Amino acid sequence: MELRKEYAGELSRLMKQNDKIFILDADLAGAGGTKPLYAEFPDRCLNVGVAEANMACVAVGLASCGFVPFIHSFAPFSTRRIFDQIAVSVSYSEQNVRIVGFDPGVHTTYNGGTHMTFEDMACMRALCNVAVLDITDGVQLRKALPYIVQHNGPMYMRFVRKQTDTLFGEDYVFRFGKAEHLRSGEDVTIVASGTMLFDAVKAAERLAVNGISVDLLGIHTVKPLDEEAILASARKTRCVLTVENHSIHGGLYSAVTEVLSAKVPTLCDAVAVRDRLTQVGKLDDLKRDYGLTADDICRRALALVASK
Repeated sequence: MELRKEYAGELSRLMKQNDKIFILDADLAGAGGTKPLYAEFPDRCLNVGVAEANMACVAVGLASCGFVPFIHSFAPFSTRRIFDQIAVSVSYSEQNVRIVGFDPGVHTTYNGGTHMTFEDMACMRALCNVAVLDITDGVQLRKALPYIVQHNGPMYMRFVRKQTDTLFGEDYVFRFGKAEHLRSGEDVTIVASGTMLFDAVKAAERLAVNGISVDLLGIHTVKPLDEEAILASARKTRCVLTVENHSIHGGLYSAVTEVLSAKVPTLCDAVAVRDRLTQVGKLDDLKRDYGLTADDICRRALALVASK
């Protein structure tokens, strides 16, 4: 099932239990998957039109009255376009607003460069008290939502609308701020977030065939980061590769290296977008062009191991 359908389905279940959840869209309820909620909860869903800044401010008003508002748009429009409103009205005012960014990074594909963002996590990480989530699959999204509703403080969550691939089973348990230790190894640490975790799993399997054991960590909570898991793995392998669908500046790589440089100086590299402009294309072509494939993960991991 598409993530947007998993998202709307779980929100529907939660909205039946909690009459404080409120949905806001900027003329993208159909694209984002929240449109069915408008028929089911007409008094708690609002389309503000193409007015994302206004949407953020309406959400702040609702939050100040005790509601738990979720605002939705494509990732650049729910973060970069309304950064000042989030900084002043959400973060500075400490309001319980949930900010949702659809199709981050290369997953914008044919919607084009204007709809593509490689800096959304960097923007949100820089703001005081804003948690940042990079979701991998529908199971994780569905399991995370009950916690997301009751979380105290602002939160940004990014995920791919139409993705159907699944990594986690139904027994999966979401733990906010905790890494998923998916594979144990001694040679190199790979820390991956969001949809890039699929590629990291493939790369770890290929590296194992070549005699390289990977300590693989899946990161859904980029802020606050699971420092304990990162440090423990780095002490063991002595080299760390981060993997993210985001710029190398300000996202997962920055979060991980900030911790390591202060506490366990470690040889590091990143599979990430390296100071490139956005563009239009098929997902596979974009991932190859930006160096975001399982092959790129293998190549950089092998180079790290060789450099130790």
